[in-house]
Amino acid sequence: MPHNHTHDITHHNRAFAIGVILNVLFVAVEAGYGLHTGSLVLIADAGHNLSDVLSLLLAWGATLLAGKAATEKRTYGFRKATVMASLVSAVLLLIALGSITWEAIGRLLHPKPVAGLVVIGVAAVGVVINTVTALLFVSNQKHDLNIRGAFLHMAADAGVSLGVVVAGIVILIKGWLWIDPVMSLAIVAVIVISTWGLLRDSINLAVDAVPKGIDMAEIRHYLSGLDNVSRIHDLHVWPLSTTEVALTVHLVVTDDSIDNHFLIDLQQHLQERFGIEHATIQVEKEDDKTICMLDKYQCV
Repeated sequence: MPHNHTHDITHHNRAFAIGVILNVLFVAVEAGYGLHTGSLVLIADAGHNLSDVLSLLLAWGATLLAGKAATEKRTYGFRKATVMASLVSAVLLLIALGSITWEAIGRLLHPKPVAGLVVIGVAAVGVVINTVTALLFVSNQKHDLNIRGAFLHMAADAGVSLGVVVAGIVILIKGWLWIDPVMSLAIVAVIVISTWGLLRDSINLAVDAVPKGIDMAEIRHYLSGLDNVSRIHDLHVWPLSTTEVALTVHLVVTDDSIDNHFLIDLQQHLQERFGIEHATIQVEKEDDKTICMLDKYQCV
């Protein structure tokens, strides 16, 4: 069944809009409390949350750009913007996690108490806001790296804020100052695993590697086994965006009767069976005297 991109774009736009509004309001409240109470911790965290708003805007902008029509200069439009955004998002998230790690190590060496119930209360609100925002993207983050980047940013913030709340309560009850940095490091370790996967997958898509879940051997076997197809060459599969896959292939045929219906059926089957929505197929008649210039090992 064809994928409904219009529905996805509408859903994503709504999710990004809600996420940005919620986080901008939270940044304003957190910064306000920080200035009112003189808490540098709250002010610094507000700055960190503002960077997450920028990450959401980056992912949102890439989604909007991907929907723009192709032009004479950009024949595939701006679809690759989603790949670039997911790559930048992964790098930004790793930098943020590195900053949290550095701060946690400093607090482990020089323990400090969490600055009062106000900080714990604001962090608790942060848990709710960031969790709600992350949930807006949870349904599509497995199939779209750009959306996964937004999801991981929000999940990371929710985890760190939860760590502040739990650590603050433990410190108030037990007085264990070490629990705060240790919990932060544990949360960072968990998030780094997912972020590393995001970075790896984003780099692969950026260099036009075969997208995850595409079985090249199966595609080659399917195409080679088509009726009246003697062999194939110059088979390539690459990502147009974080959600769209393209394919080109040359089919060497033994039957001149292959027509447009054959090609349309083949394109539809490639989409339904392999998730390839943009297939370009060149048909060549089997002829020992005339050989395609791309019919060589390097192009297979």
